[in-house]
Amino acid sequence: MKIAASALFLSLLCSAAPVFAADDGQAALEAIGQINGTALACQQPALVSRARNAVATTAPKTRANGEVFENATNAAFLAQGKAVCPHAATLAEQLGAAEKRLQAVFKPVR
Repeated sequence: MKIAASALFLSLLCSAAPVFAADDGQAALEAIGQINGTALACQQPALVSRARNAVATTAPKTRANGEVFENATNAAFLAQGKAVCPHAATLAEQLGAAEKRLQAVFKPVR
């Protein structure tokens, strides 16, 4: 009985693990998308290129990941029309942190 309960618990735990990873991945993609949208609206093409490159080289190339990134980019771009653009250095620092988070979530499989 204890073995069956342990096996059930372990299988439930393992089946929940991808959900947590997907949520972390979505949050990381949203964060970098928000920075990308702000950089687009604030005419910072180097940061836009860097953000897109980070997503293209780090995250799995799935439709869902692309949509999360693009939706966050679009929302941030539209919201930036009502706000003052941050300094390029501030955006670069935020992008650096977002890139590290993205790399931590989507570690390369070896």
